Amino acid sequence: MKTKIQFLLVSILAVIASCTSPDEVSVATLLREMVDRDAVTNFPQADFRLKQSSSYNRASVSPEDSVGWFTNHDFNSNDKDQNFIRIEENNGKKEWVLMDHEGPGAIVRTWMPLKNAKKPGTDIIIKFYLDGDTVPALEGNMLGLLDGTDLFPFPLAHKSLRSAVSFFPIPYARSCKVTVTKRPFFFIFTYREYAEGTAVKTFTMEDYNKAQPQIEQVCEDLLNSEKAVEGNVLKLNETLVTNEEKAIVLPQGTAAVRELSLKLADYTDSLLMRSVILKMECDGKPTIWCPIGEFFGSGIGLNPYQGWYRTVAEDGTLSCRWVMPYQESAKVSVLNLGVESIDIELKAIVGDYIWTENSMYFNAAWRGENPVPTRPFSDWNYVTLKGRGVYVGDALTVYNPVKKWWGEGDEKIWVDGEDFPSLFGTGTEDYYGYSWGGMSNDFYEHPFHAQPRSNVYNKLNRKKEKFVRNTQGYSTETRTRSLDGMPFGTSLQLDMEVWSWTDCDMAYGVGAYWYGDAATTSNRVPDPQGVLRAH
Repeated sequence: MKTKIQFLLVSILAVIASCTSPDEVSVATLLREMVDRDAVTNFPQADFRLKQSSSYNRASVSPEDSVGWFTNHDFNSNDKDQNFIRIEENNGKKEWVLMDHEGPGAIVRTWMPLKNAKKPGTDIIIKFYLDGDTVPALEGNMLGLLDGTDLFPFPLAHKSLRSAVSFFPIPYARSCKVTVTKRPFFFIFTYREYAEGTAVKTFTMEDYNKAQPQIEQVCEDLLNSEKAVEGNVLKLNETLVTNEEKAIVLPQGTAAVRELSLKLADYTDSLLMRSVILKMECDGKPTIWCPIGEFFGSGIGLNPYQGWYRTVAEDGTLSCRWVMPYQESAKVSVLNLGVESIDIELKAIVGDYIWTENSMYFNAAWRGENPVPTRPFSDWNYVTLKGRGVYVGDALTVYNPVKKWWGEGDEKIWVDGEDFPSLFGTGTEDYYGYSWGGMSNDFYEHPFHAQPRSNVYNKLNRKKEKFVRNTQGYSTETRTRSLDGMPFGTSLQLDMEVWSWTDCDMAYGVGAYWYGDAATTSNRVPDPQGVLRAH
């Protein structure tokens, strides 16, 4: 823990910071924010809302139109398809406009799939026109620029399963237009829309080159997410019988959990990841109620992977590095809903935290349903939130009884009561950072998203000789958000389409994570009976 003098100095600096205008948004400030786990605990000073430009099917106009709303032609295959903004002519050559935003903003995530996995390259050029300039501030090969092999280094950009994903921030002061030199296929551009008057320093190659030392450090940080954190270590080693709960009571006064880990003595029963519940209370308010499989992103069974916020280790240690602040009191507990006794090792590292008027509580909740019919097509609600906060991630576990791909559904996210979702995607797998889900059964991991399990394939079982490429059985997809966190002032609703190629009954379980004020509420409540049904 810090000395009293250090603590007083940090307090003074925090108060000063809360009373001054935020820094000018730039490549440097966004990169710094990306790896600052404390940043997301505060509602952003440079207020923004997350928006998205994608190739979602334009026939989807209203939920009242039960046919058009679930139309699934989310790409551009020929001249009849218009799942983009418009076509322009530049020096006698056509360019397809994929994004066109007026106002201050920053692109914080891009996703482009391979059209043909056997021929993974492309000759399409992508161009970023900033602040109305007729000359692109940035251009390059549509896939190479965004897959970590060209300008933006891994893991800020990377090759995912049959797709290119980039998290490198591209800020702009007045406007951003993105074009490609040939007809696009699928695409997603996720960007921050800042409040009018926000000071933003537009991306330039000069600033990019100056930022090289910082870029290298951010890459190193993202790939070494388990660096030791300072704080007071509290442990709980207990045996829990069925329906028993044991807790660690955290130190009194303003502080934050900076690392939380849990290990079970035995993972033989894969359903323990569903029947063991992690709980937390902060300042007398329940903030976490979630099965450990969805909380740590492992799903059903032990499925190791490495992420920025969470790690599932091969020795069975489940850990997270979400910063969980509280003002006066808190406790973390484990509840055993299973029929057998379990031995647990729970550890919390608690460190100092400066609570300001923008500070928020970390929350995690769960929803499960079994059966989930795939016909008629429907939207399945992850969570609906009321109040102020920032949505920061989720983990979805699906049981699919058939071999055909289950995840064609699009995310539809409404913020602050809008009439049409400001984020409308192109497929469940695209939301989780890969593509062609029916063929992409491989394990993959990245700091901000992962597929720890698909079918019988995970990190512990990579060399299975008779691996069958289908999507029958359990799949787990997870995504956490840094620069692409979603602030909301009054409400947020996240739905995912249930869109399968087969008429069948599936099972869904999802853990959702957000920061919110004490008065912020969700439509999720503890559901012990649902936990026992939803697998």
